[in-house]
Order: sequence, then structure tokens, then C-alpha cells
Amino acid sequence: MHSDTLSVDITPPPSRAQLEKRVLRLAWPVIGENLLQTMLGVVDTILVASLGAVALAGVGAALQVIFVTTAALSALSVGVAVLVAQAYGGGRLAAASAVARQGLLWSILIGLPLTAIGLPLTPTLIGLFGLATDVSQVGIDYLAVTMSTITTLTMMYLIGGVLRGVGDSRTPMLITAFANVVNVIASAALIFGWLGLPALGAVGSAWGSVIARLIGAAMLVWVLWYGRNGVRAGGDGAWWPRISVLRDVLRIGMPAAIEEVLVIGAIASLTPVVATLGTVPLAAHRVAINVLSLSFLPGIGFGLAATALVGQAIGAQRPAEASTVAMIALRWTILWMGGLGVLFLIFAEGLVSIFNSDPQLVADGAAAVRVVALTQPAWALTFALGGALRGLGDTLSPLAISGTAIWVCVALALVIVTWWAPALWGVWLAFLIVGPFEAAMFWRKWRQRIAGFMPKPNGTNSSVSPSLH
Repeated sequence: MHSDTLSVDITPPPSRAQLEKRVLRLAWPVIGENLLQTMLGVVDTILVASLGAVALAGVGAALQVIFVTTAALSALSVGVAVLVAQAYGGGRLAAASAVARQGLLWSILIGLPLTAIGLPLTPTLIGLFGLATDVSQVGIDYLAVTMSTITTLTMMYLIGGVLRGVGDSRTPMLITAFANVVNVIASAALIFGWLGLPALGAVGSAWGSVIARLIGAAMLVWVLWYGRNGVRAGGDGAWWPRISVLRDVLRIGMPAAIEEVLVIGAIASLTPVVATLGTVPLAAHRVAINVLSLSFLPGIGFGLAATALVGQAIGAQRPAEASTVAMIALRWTILWMGGLGVLFLIFAEGLVSIFNSDPQLVADGAAAVRVVALTQPAWALTFALGGALRGLGDTLSPLAISGTAIWVCVALALVIVTWWAPALWGVWLAFLIVGPFEAAMFWRKWRQRIAGFMPKPNGTNSSVSPSLH
């Protein structure tokens, strides 16, 4: 990849008010996009649940495999998004376009072999759950359909990351919204045999998702081909794969992918811990996770906004601007997640009863929700500063901090429910205890890393942002 010729930038740096508008403009569409995905998951669950417990359990097992697979593939999208943001911020539009083009190419070159390997392994992967034969067959059928088009899901994540890296989070949200509507209609029609289509049962939900993702991926490829803000995959440029680009992408993205897998694995490992408390607490645990996942939406949105805008500022060699962006994102994240925490404290019973009205389940779930509501400010800091660190190109620190903290929570939860408080709220108490320590480590690491980018008395920086060759 050839670097662009850089001209002297004589434009004044943006004011704090302008930066605040940029953060909000990037964050809100991401929050809306993730809210749509959450609601889609709820609708899909309701549709499949109408078929009975066997269908619901089988699809649930398949989705756990898919979550881990997509988390691993997120290495490409994170790495490409950071490199594009830094190149775009530095005015290297041709370099940003080349990274986007290479990311698109590598998503295909990696995704297709994974499909070829994964399809024959679907019975083995579902077999790891030790399910009954009828449940296992539903999981195998669902996973086989989804695995056949895993590349389209990877491409959607990757292109969404590229567009956010150049300041456009509205387009991914709109396309996701359209794809979600297609998903609901196609899934319902194929599950129940509407509109003259065959009634496929639970696997119809998988085909509905596949159709929606194919349409969404095609729309995003079209957008990226013609470009946004001067960055485009079409036009002049090499289309042969470059190992050096993949190496740069994975250097940044792989730690983020490992972090995702560790978090998913830790949350899954809490299930047998909660199961020792009984069936009702286990059901309440699932409900509590659904309620609390809503509080993560602002964190995800402002964290991704911080990644893109910090990356752009570092690319433009304006570390003070990167620091300001991080603090703006942090302030908004604390306000929103803290505010949601207050609402959870007040309305815990009502929120849990939306999912199930069993008195014991509501009591157990509400107690858990209230405990974790108190952790919202600490988690807000990890979301915002984790995103800011990734914008610097540092994905190892979030991996080390969050990967360690989540497994400490699992171990502490086991200790608490075994020897002190055998109740669901005791499991979540572990997060309340560990959360402030995790937040403090993120704060310390951010201050260390951003200080390394600041000009020294001799006019140099002790850290250099990743360069594109």
C-alpha cells in the first residue's frame, strides 16, 4: 500500500462543542442499531418459542456456537475499523480505501474456508451440549443453515466498522433496520408456511436470518463500493490479498476477538453456578441478563464512537483532541448507564415481570437487577475507555483487563453462592465487587497510553500510531 502525499493541515482543531456533536452523531445510530438487534432477538425468540421447548432449546444451542464464531471473526472488523479511522483522520484517503478493500477481500478469503470446515462439524459442535436427540437435531439443522453464510455476517460487521471509522454510523443503522424487517417477515413466513412458502419450523428462522443478512450485506457492499467521505472500495486499487495488511489488521483485531470469546465463555460458565440454586433462579438469571443488556446499549454506542474519533484524532496527530473525545464519551456513557441504573433500582420488579409474572422469579430477578444496577457507573468507564484505547490501536490492554476481571467475577460468584449467599443476587454481587477495580485499571491504563502520544518538551512523541505501509 502506498501512503498518500500529505499536505500541511492549517485548519484549526475542532472545539469541544464540535467534538461533542461528533461523539453524539456517531453514538446514537450505533445505540439504535444495537437496540434493533436486541428487539429482533426478542421477536425471533417469541416466534421460535411458539413451536415448543424442543425448538427453543435447539435454536438456543446453535446460537451459542454462532456467538462464539462471530466473536472470533470480529478480529477483522475491529482491526480494519481502527486502521481506517487512523488513516482517514490523517487525510490518507487512498490508504483508508485500500485497507477497506483488503478487509472486504480477506473477509471472503477467511469466511468461505470457515464455512467449508464448519458445515461438516455442526453435529460435533451441537453434540458438545449433550442434548436430547430431537433437540440436538433442531440445533444441527439451524447451525448448518447459518454456518453456510457466515461470510455475509462477517462482511456486515466489517463494512459497518469501516463506515463508522469515516464518521458514518447512520447508514449501517438504516440498513440494519431494513434487514431486521426482512428478517421478521421472512422468518415468520418460513416458520409457519405463510405467503405460500413451505412451513420449515425452527429452521425457517435460520433461513429468514440468512435472507436478511444477504440483503443487508449486498446493500453495505454497494455503499462501500461507491464510498463515503472519500473512502471507497471501488475504483482504482489492487484486489490481490496482501499478507502485510492482514497482519496489521489481526495485530489490532485479534486481542479484541479473544476478549469477546473470553467474555462470552465467562457468562456461559455462570449458568451451571446459577443452576445449583434451582430452576426458578436459573430462569430469573436469564431474565435479568435480558433486562441488564439494555443498559449496555449506551456503552456500546459511545465506546464505538470513541474508537472511531480517537482513531481519527491520532491519525491526524492531535492527541489532545483524542483525550477530549475520550472524556466526552466517558461523561455521556456514565450519564446514560448511571441513569438506567437508577431506573433499574426503582422499577426492578416491573421490568422483570414483563418477562414472567411468577412471584418467586420476579423477586429473585429484581434482587439481581438491583445489585448490578449499582455497577453501571463502573461498567460505563470500561465501555468508554475500552473504546478509546482501541482507537489508539491498543486492544491488548482491554483484553488483559476485561478478560481477567470477568473470570475473577465467575470465581468469586462461585465462592459467594457456595459459602455465603446462596441466592441469585449473590452471583451478581461478584460484579459489583470487581467492577470498581476493573474501572480503575482502565482509567490508569488510558492515562498511561494517551500520555505517550502527547508532545514531549523536545517536540516528539514517545508513541507512534500504527502506520500503513
